[in-house]
Amino acid sequence: MAWSRTRRWIPALVIVLATVVDLLTPPSMSSAPLLAVAPVTAVTLLRPPGILCTGLVAMAVHAALAYVSDTFGWQRGVANQVTLAAVTALAIGLNRSLHSQHVSASRARYAAEVAQRAVLPRPPSRLGALRIAARYVPAEDMALIGGDLFVVQDTPYGVRAMVGDVRGKGLAAVSAVSIDIGAFRYAADHSADLPALVQCMEEALLREGQRREGLDETEGFTTALIVQFTADLDRVQLVNRGHPAPLLLQADGQARVLEPTEEAPPLGITALGAWRSPVETYGFPPGAMLLCFTDGVTEARDRAGVFYDPADRVPAMVRSYLRQTGYPPEPAAVLDFLARDVSQHSGSAPQDDQALLVLHRPRTQEDLLARESVEP
Repeated sequence: MAWSRTRRWIPALVIVLATVVDLLTPPSMSSAPLLAVAPVTAVTLLRPPGILCTGLVAMAVHAALAYVSDTFGWQRGVANQVTLAAVTALAIGLNRSLHSQHVSASRARYAAEVAQRAVLPRPPSRLGALRIAARYVPAEDMALIGGDLFVVQDTPYGVRAMVGDVRGKGLAAVSAVSIDIGAFRYAADHSADLPALVQCMEEALLREGQRREGLDETEGFTTALIVQFTADLDRVQLVNRGHPAPLLLQADGQARVLEPTEEAPPLGITALGAWRSPVETYGFPPGAMLLCFTDGVTEARDRAGVFYDPADRVPAMVRSYLRQTGYPPEPAAVLDFLARDVSQHSGSAPQDDQALLVLHRPRTQEDLLARESVEP
């Protein structure tokens, strides 16, 4: 904020510098070219009235200096004044053009944000006792959404969630994300168990692929991790269809990679055969977090070609945070660390979109009191 206020004085400093240079150099040297820089520097710093004032002051200073040195003639005086006036007019025109582009870009970004909320709504921060944090890190600066997705929903069968990654990029991938989320929302509310939910999604994706034809019919697919919690949150069930395995983080910083015991292909390729959807069940004690992500995290490489390993980096962060603060990090803090650490590891912009989701069961007051009574 202080720099934003201070930098507005840059055009004035340029005029002062030009005055000092003119006074310290022989009369044969003119500071008009340096004075012309003042309205140019004001293009992105001031509004048109400020740019006009800067130009008029530069012209007045030039006239005064030329009068003092007795060099105000047609070449050294009038021509330089015309040049300063022309530069000022050009600076005002550039300012208006940049402002127009900025307004257009702001409108486009707002429209993109509305589209993002429609296609990929941000999950609620809490469903019952379950706390939720989500983040989308696009690979392209101008894109807000891509082919990765997350969705969390409270259903008659408990809280269910999905993290996925569709084949392809661009508008086709965004369209596929919308279809996947719609299929999941319907299936999550109407399927009694996870295999039935997956089957319902498979049928919806197959029908959509047939309507779209082309590669979407034969090669369109979505890697997906589908999650379901019991009503008391004591257990979590997973179906992994070709997706990176999530991390189960304990409150003490211990972590476990929940690798599936039986491999299953991505969703949407049932035309090539039928596969089971094995359900894995794990304990989910108070204080635990389930960290889910797409392959934009696991396939991020450093300059030596080493892939990022969340199973090593994230638990180390949690333990470090525990040592420093005495309590585990919030779900949003875990995602902040993960996004920042992946970026530092790759040393560049994200190489692929990243959908990040944390599902956290906080400790109750009774859990905390029981822990304090046990600790010496």
